[in-house]
Amino acid sequence: MMTLYLSMAGFALAASISPGPVNVVALSSGVSHGLRATLRHVAGATLGFVLLLVLAGLGLAELLRGWPAAAVLIRWAGVAFLLWMGWTLWRSDGRSGGGIADAEPPPAPSVLQGAAMQWLNPKAWVAALAGVGAYAGDDPARLWIFAGLYFVICYLSVACWAYAGARLRHLLADRRRMRLFNRAMAALLAASAVHIGIAT
Repeated sequence: MMTLYLSMAGFALAASISPGPVNVVALSSGVSHGLRATLRHVAGATLGFVLLLVLAGLGLAELLRGWPAAAVLIRWAGVAFLLWMGWTLWRSDGRSGGGIADAEPPPAPSVLQGAAMQWLNPKAWVAALAGVGAYAGDDPARLWIFAGLYFVICYLSVACWAYAGARLRHLLADRRRMRLFNRAMAALLAASAVHIGIAT
């Protein structure tokens, strides 16, 4: 059993800590708002993914196979959401008290936004469905063990990105550097959206 748990943990770590839209937002928010404010996004992303994982194990995958239009809807909703978040980053220099064109910087991502990013992120769907297929199957006990391991590992992984962003804050105190950083993060989100849009 220990080998199985280690394999589950390895899968969760590889899927959670690798770059993706959720982690890009955690990094950017850590720079702009600090670690404490970004932990709401971390918690939301973790809860959103674990809920997706559990529902996939309880039959959501079968339901979606019977309604193929749902996959298309989720994909395009994800594209729109990532483009909107990228646009808000592009327009902001991340400083409180004013940004580009005197606009207020966007607030730190909320718990709900973190959860929504997972549900609109094809990478999360692939990880949930593949993970359930590989490690849980039709065994409810294994599903809940996997979900528990994934919760801890996902939270710590996304929090690492937020922490890295918070550590970069002093390097990006200059308005010009902050603007360039936010625009680079916005470009990464837009690239993720394009990749989702053209994926088949």
